[in-house]
Amino acid sequence: MRSEKTPFVGGPLDGEVLSVLTGPTGNPPKWYEVPVPGPSGGPATVHAYERAPLGHTRRLGLQRGWKYVYVPEGREPWSPKWPWTKSNRHAGEGSASTGTGD
Repeated sequence: MRSEKTPFVGGPLDGEVLSVLTGPTGNPPKWYEVPVPGPSGGPATVHAYERAPLGHTRRLGLQRGWKYVYVPEGREPWSPKWPWTKSNRHAGEGSASTGTGD
């Protein structure tokens, strides 16, 4: 697999440049999580870094690469949104309708 030297900004890895594996598209993952063991064997703390553009070239405006920026609040939970599942947001709508067009 191919890897890319990627700088980290902020957090415990500030200033470090690590080799990060790239995916099938040639880009590193959108999020990079670093687990840090807790003191005296306690629960581990996970530090989250989000991928951001490193910069752009002057002449053509092409992207130069990626960097990871520390996100202190962590990563938002994510799950796929399937079209056949109902969301809780719309569960109450339509139940109050009488169907008479009032």
